[in-house]
Formats: sequence, C-alpha cells, structure tokens
Amino acid sequence: MSTKDHSTTLSCQRFTTPRLPRRALPALAALLLALPAGCTGPGGRQATVAPATRPPLAERVAAASPALKGFYDQWINWTPCPDQGDGGQDEPVVQCATLKVPLDYADPGGRTIEVALAKVPAADPGERIGSLLLNPGGPGNSGVNTARWGWKGFGPLHDHYDLVGFDPRGAGGTIPVHCLDDRTRAEWTSTDDPAYDHGRILADACRARHADLLPHLGTRDSARDMDVLRGALGERRLDFLGLSYGTYLGALYAEEFPDRTGRLVLDGAVERSTDLIHLNGEQAVAMEAEFRAFAADCATGADPCPLGSDPATAPNRLADFLDGLKAHPLRVPDGRTVTAALGWAGVLDALSDGRGSWQRLRGALEPAVAHGHAEELIKLADGANGRTEEGRYETAADAFAAIHCADAPMAPTGRQLDAALADLATKAPLTTRHDPGATLFLPDCRPWPYRSPEQPHTVTAPGSAPILVVGSTGDPVTPYPWAQRMAAGLPNAVLLTRDGDGHMAYGRSGCVRDAVTAFLVDGRMPAAGTRCPSD
Repeated sequence: MSTKDHSTTLSCQRFTTPRLPRRALPALAALLLALPAGCTGPGGRQATVAPATRPPLAERVAAASPALKGFYDQWINWTPCPDQGDGGQDEPVVQCATLKVPLDYADPGGRTIEVALAKVPAADPGERIGSLLLNPGGPGNSGVNTARWGWKGFGPLHDHYDLVGFDPRGAGGTIPVHCLDDRTRAEWTSTDDPAYDHGRILADACRARHADLLPHLGTRDSARDMDVLRGALGERRLDFLGLSYGTYLGALYAEEFPDRTGRLVLDGAVERSTDLIHLNGEQAVAMEAEFRAFAADCATGADPCPLGSDPATAPNRLADFLDGLKAHPLRVPDGRTVTAALGWAGVLDALSDGRGSWQRLRGALEPAVAHGHAEELIKLADGANGRTEEGRYETAADAFAAIHCADAPMAPTGRQLDAALADLATKAPLTTRHDPGATLFLPDCRPWPYRSPEQPHTVTAPGSAPILVVGSTGDPVTPYPWAQRMAAGLPNAVLLTRDGDGHMAYGRSGCVRDAVTAFLVDGRMPAAGTRCPSD
C-alpha cells in the first residue's frame, strides 16, 4: 500500500459535510462534500479512466445462495454521467451505471430493481487500491450525487480509490418514493396545528403510491445490495465510508457479512440498540445543549444580540420568539408565512452544523426578532425542508420516513410515552417546547402501513475485520454516546473521538482526516482512546 505524504492536501480548510436533519433533509447543496477554495484536486492532475474490463470470475465472490449468483456476476456498464462533461484539468470523467438486484431477497427469482451508481475513477491508477463505497447519510441522501459533485471533498482517498456512490432504496434514482405533492408538503411542513396528523397524512400518501415497495426499503435490504455491488465490482472485501445514517448501513453490512468486511469507517454513529423514541430523545438533549450554547454566545458577543446581553436568559428568549410565531407568524415578500414550525425547523437544522453556522443563524435572527423581517429565517427553513427556490420539494424527506419506518417498528405503551415526555421536559425543555410529541416521533411510524420485522438491537459483527468508528463530543445530531455504544457493540471496532461540536468529524478535523486516510489507504488503525481536536 502507498505511504505517500498527503499533508498538503489535508492542510486545507475544513470540508462541508452533509448532516442528518431534524424535520426533513437539507437541500442538495448541503449534501455535497465540496473542496474549499485554495485546495487543488488530487495530485493536481487529470484522472485517467481505465477501459471497462470484466473482473475475472475468480475475483468475484458470489453469495451463499446459488439463486443470487447471477446478480453477483453481472456486468456493470459504466458510461459518462449525463451533463457531466468530458473532464477538464483536474476533473475526472465521472461514470454512471445501474446495478440489478432483487426487490425481495427472499424471492430472488421475482421482481428486480435497479440501484443507481456513480464512480469517480482513482486519480492515480498506479496507486489504486480498489473501490471505496460511499454513503452520505440521511437516510435518503444520494450517494450518486455525493460521488458526482462532491468527490473533491474526499481528498487523498481519491488518489487511491475509485469512489463509488450509490443511492439506497427509496432515495435518488433507486426506486424513489415520492409521497406528498409540493402543495401538500408545504402545508405539512408549516402547520402549527397540533391536530394536524403528520404521520397519518404521510403514511396514507405513501401507501397509496408505493404499497408494493414499502416492505423492501429497510437498511438491511440496502446492505444486501451493497454486497451484490461489492461482488459485481470484483472486490473480495468491502471498503466503505459511511457518514451519519451511513454508519448504521455499514454496521448492518458488517453484521450480515462479517467475513466480507474490508476497511469500514463509520463517522457520526447512528446505532439502534433502543427504539426510535429513546434515540430521538437523546438527540433532543444534544440539540438542547447546542441551542443554549449558541444563544449564550450571542448574548456575550461583541456585537449587539437580538436575544439581549444576558447569557442566562438568551436561550429562553430565543425559544419564546420561535414559539411566539404560533400566535404571530411573520409574512415574507413572496407571500408565505413563517410559522413556528418553520422557524424551529430552520434554527435547529442550522445548529446541526455547530459553531460553523452561528454567524449565519445570528444574521437570520436579528432582522426577524428586531424588525419582523424573516426573509433569511425562511431560507433556513427551506434548507431544512428541502424546498428549492422554485417552490419544489426534494423527495428525500419521503425517503427519510420510508427508510426509518422500515427499520423501526414502534408501538409505545402510554406509560413509555409519558416517561419519555417527562424526560424531555426535564432535559430538553426549550428545543422540544413547540411539539414534544413531534420530537419523539420523528418520523411518526405509528400509522405506517408496513410493520418491519427489524427490532432494536446492539449490532455485532463477530469475525469482521477491524472497523473504525468516529464520534464527536458535541455532535447535536448523532450524540457522542451513540458512537460509544456502536464501538462497544462491534467486537473489532476502535473509537476515534473528535473534541468539538457540529455533526460528524471527517470534515471538521485534519487529525481525523489523517487517521481515516491512514486506515483506509494503509490499514493503520489509530490507537484505542485517540482523541483529535477540531480545526
């Protein structure tokens, strides 16, 4: 394996990373891993594209079931992606394709579907290791778009790997679920009416349009798709970088196929050892800490703060303003109204980025709080809800619900719900003030038409290769205890810790990027207990 020095590439400013939203998914631009200004492409040269060759049969590993062998042996017909161009200086020709897999792995001879793929060939063919599969999180974010438009964000990994993005089931170009039309989605995201049954409206719409697909959108099915992709790519073992929800996908892959794991990096761990209500409650507590830290910092800053100058009261003043939008919503020039639901969605989604978002958030709140001008605040809400400037909504929010509900059967007793609400009232009274129930049921899978056999459990993968789990102490979206629990459950895992806030670590710490690169490229695992500072 190569040991070439990547210090120049890794000295660039932090990357922009995708994040798991609280109410919906961010707009497409927030998903991309764009290399900041001042950084060059990998190696400062144009990547070459090797001619397509079929891997020898001996290099392809079929599944245990003979009925699946044809899927593992299939030819992937890579061609230049539409609208990609022919590659310029430092710009590779990104290739797209589809992968055929069974809709139902219990019936491999039945209906098939096509998984959307994109590949950025390794920049240095002489140093190529193999294929690195990518998942940017969500659930519902597009791995195809991450590879096509965000490949620069992976720096030196692209020197050594073909970067392969794929759209998990229900997302992007892989049997996408689209349940709510734009008009219904706009009302659904903006209403403050507690009687408005979000879960029922979405469940009924998804059942009407996609009843045949809903039972087959779970993460375990996508993990099986990944193994078919591994085999079709000619890889004996899977190398994988999963971000946010992608960590759960990677962990389930290791649980399903421990003997086929290569080098897996799981950053911003989503672990499912308990039910979604408890996980959402833990996320709310982490977000509460970020919410309070932002408001206190605003109050103590050098510039005038719309929340006043007392850091002790500033968090409550911010919560009061946002909740006050129920009775006094703000109109914006395009005729829309900023409700409390929109205000909360925009603020909490912005806080997912940690301190990197504080200046923009402050700039959006100042005119809204002081003068009732909410143009910037509604832009934050639109980003959180996946609304484009043309008023269209990304379908990733539907995938978010469909995948979660396929993974999370949920029928809490009244006592369990009362206990969870009481815990929120004590530990996260501000960020859950608007609608505590919506916090716990995000998404609301209670009326979902399909009941998954998947159960909350600690994911284990005895016999797997070593796995690198990365967690951030102040992550407001995937709290640090999730990374600790995931690493503890996987017998061959090592936990790498970043000290700092904001969602995920790879884009926020050169130390973490160095460690991830050393592991993926050279197989050097950081020592247990290693901690990294933020950039």
